[in-house]
Amino acid sequence: MKRTVLLCAAGLALLLFAGCAQPESQMGYIGAETAKQKALEAASLTAAEVSFRSTDMGTRNGLDYYQICFEAHGQSYQYDVDALTGVVISAQGPDAGADQPAPPQTTAPQNPEASPSPAPDATQAPTAAQPSQAGAEPRAYIGEEEAMRVALAHAGLTAEQASHIRTKLDFDDGRWVYDVEFFTSGHEEYDYEIDAYTGAVICYDYDAEYDPHHQSGTGAITAEQARQMVLARVPGAADADIREFETDYDDGALKYEGKLIYNGMEYEFEIDAYSGLVREWSAEPLSR
Repeated sequence: MKRTVLLCAAGLALLLFAGCAQPESQMGYIGAETAKQKALEAASLTAAEVSFRSTDMGTRNGLDYYQICFEAHGQSYQYDVDALTGVVISAQGPDAGADQPAPPQTTAPQNPEASPSPAPDATQAPTAAQPSQAGAEPRAYIGEEEAMRVALAHAGLTAEQASHIRTKLDFDDGRWVYDVEFFTSGHEEYDYEIDAYTGAVICYDYDAEYDPHHQSGTGAITAEQARQMVLARVPGAADADIREFETDYDDGALKYEGKLIYNGMEYEFEIDAYSGLVREWSAEPLSR
């Protein structure tokens, strides 16, 4: 009797073990160790060079995958590997390619010998930064303080002239950027996206508080004067680059608004016809 009970217990244990092993064995998953190896091969690294942080499973659009997170040479990597085929379906790391920039580091090393990125000229169009190339040496992020300095310099302001400054590292449109937002004493709002590696201004927009019942100025500016104001903000642009331009009324207030496209950038504007003040201005790459 005792022997029968032991055999039944052993059989039950085997069934439970088989049930636990079912997700990987019966479904044909490659297994966590194979997934790790696939990630290392994609990153051109060896097991001796890395320190694995986590290996988890997830599902995306009905597809099961392994998420492999590890560190190597002070850099962080994350690879998602198809659980059935072993194909790398997404990668984040310094060598993951131009469209897969490195993920953020909570303690990004700063190079004290590196000179700060030059601030963009407030009168010039922002240029999209060049992404990291595969195989290039990993670069440190410029940091929130430098991103804030670049944004303020581009806006032609000092730190004392801005308030409620918010800076956040974010992943947007395939690259790591700093989102910088601040206000002036005149309730003007600025929003910037700064490349986290190079400090280049990717895009920005500006909004001024608009009150049609408190107009400044002595009279309306002409449409031609408004067009020239727009062109003065984008050096090199010609009148033909203004693709849209119209006169409109907003709550009885006269304004000019439109769009200018030049040198791979799209600018949208709104100008108060009474004061000549630019109420809204935004600039972003055409590829966004």
